[in-house]
Amino acid sequence: MTTVEVLPDLAEIARQLRIDLVRATARAGAGHPTSGASAADVMAVLSSRFRYDVTDPAHPGNDRFILSKGHASTLLYAWLKAMGAIDDDELLTYGQPGSRLEGHPRPVLPWVDVATGSLGQGVAAGVGLALALARLEASPARVFVLCGDSELAEGSVWEAFEHGAHYRLDNLVVIVDANRLGQRGPTMVDGDTAVYARRAEAFGWRAIEVDGHDLAALDQAFVDALSPDGRPVAILARTEKGHGLGSVAGANGYHGRPLADPDAALTLLGTSPSARIVPPPPGAVTRVTRRIGAPTLPRYEPGSVVPTRLAYGQTLVALGDARDDIVVLDAETNNSTYAELFAVAHPDRYFEMFIAEQQMLAAAVGFAARGFTPFASTFAAFTTRAFEFARMAAIGRTAVRLCGSHAGLSVGESGPSGMGLEDIACFRAVAGSTVLQPCDANQTAALVAAAADIDGFTYLRTTRGGTPVIYAPGEVFPIGGSRVLAAGPADAVTLVGSGVTVHAALAARDTLARTGVAARVVDCYSIKPIDAATLTRAASETRLVVTVEDHYREGGLGSAVADVLATAGSATPLRILAVPEVPTSGPAAALTAWAGLDAAGIAAAVVASLAAAEQTVS
Repeated sequence: MTTVEVLPDLAEIARQLRIDLVRATARAGAGHPTSGASAADVMAVLSSRFRYDVTDPAHPGNDRFILSKGHASTLLYAWLKAMGAIDDDELLTYGQPGSRLEGHPRPVLPWVDVATGSLGQGVAAGVGLALALARLEASPARVFVLCGDSELAEGSVWEAFEHGAHYRLDNLVVIVDANRLGQRGPTMVDGDTAVYARRAEAFGWRAIEVDGHDLAALDQAFVDALSPDGRPVAILARTEKGHGLGSVAGANGYHGRPLADPDAALTLLGTSPSARIVPPPPGAVTRVTRRIGAPTLPRYEPGSVVPTRLAYGQTLVALGDARDDIVVLDAETNNSTYAELFAVAHPDRYFEMFIAEQQMLAAAVGFAARGFTPFASTFAAFTTRAFEFARMAAIGRTAVRLCGSHAGLSVGESGPSGMGLEDIACFRAVAGSTVLQPCDANQTAALVAAAADIDGFTYLRTTRGGTPVIYAPGEVFPIGGSRVLAAGPADAVTLVGSGVTVHAALAARDTLARTGVAARVVDCYSIKPIDAATLTRAASETRLVVTVEDHYREGGLGSAVADVLATAGSATPLRILAVPEVPTSGPAAALTAWAGLDAAGIAAAVVASLAAAEQTVS
């Protein structure tokens, strides 16, 4: 082992970081000073090894840093101040309305790549960043993730450890601030870093245990970590919560509280040394201009029967042919989602995430942070496992696209555990999200291509079985739009479908016509944002609105339409047809009939609802 000399100002940098995080939390009257103080020495030593041009945060040679324990944000902000990224005036705006220095860091700061604060996500996002830098950018940059020992109880951390080892990411260094104390007391292993070392090594990582307050030992740990051997590295730093802050050091009960007597802590820490960090320059790397051309989308013959999931896979290939920024991930379902087509056509930009949906979406966030356009896919039923990662992606204003295939009742005999019947509700609730559900192959191609240019989180829903192609190739489907497929002046009812139920609604229209009831059919392919103008107009021109969805009633298409009509003050009755309860196994057609979502069921519901409305009026 080579001994290295620790620069003499590292202790002063650590002291400066503690002073500033105390000042910031005291001014705000909020924050986690003890959580930041435990890792101040780690961050000071990292400063001498962190290659970074603070004036050019997007530099492809810059090392990247993720504060997974996002509640310790004032430590990050103090670090950024020491590097000259922000000034003291801004530091003291921490936690105030309109400040960029929020309680948990987000990419509103250009030096922050991903939003953190929901524990257990930083390492997983780091895997995505490390993959992007090493595999797609040929960058010598390293990814450093600082996490707490409490969050190692999260399963997503170990999904990330699995994938980091599988992909041999020796540009990834995870630093565990093992300060022993969580929010309510000791952590699961009570600060025993040897336990974490054994676990990390079992996953194929190098593990380095170190005293997290011994600057020389820490520096040696970083030197060893940055000697790559094909394995990612975990630095397990034994620390004391609140170290250097006086009576709170090592004491339970102070998590998430500003210091009761910050002046006493500042007196103990001494006069501010005004320490400044000048990081080593980033590694040399060629900036790549990515080709982003217009794709030649696949074309499908009207009248043919094509699964929308197949059109999804074929459109990904077309996007990948035209654009170098397209990246595709899948959770070991690519022969069902048809992401396998992209894997064959563009293997360098395809990443298998195996059955680890949380890691898949976190990696997509990492790719997006490096300017790539990621698409991720799995069965709709399994997308909701990664809901928290979708929520954090939206909080970070990160553009990722998630495709849930085999949605609704289409999996039939596989039974309810494989049926995505809650997914629309989940992803409609994500702030600023876009939720799309195409009904045929040409519409799928258009919406997948459009999704590549949507900012924010996007969810696209596809189904297992084939559906008739009703739109011509090349038709345009604006996000936030809909299509009125049939309409007339005598329409008594508006049928609103999305995805497979569009076809059932069209068939129901024919059935109703034979009984003298004229029906309008609206294809609501954009569930969020929704076409409020078309829906309110239809409600004003017909006596009844009926929504039809292959989803549970709560939070789905019917709820979205109800929101529109309620906001507009519409008095037109709304009938929501949806999957009424947990289904059984069976052929998809039989289950659709059981749920009343086939043509006969829709027609019967319309007739009954119109009769009830007339009876009420009379």
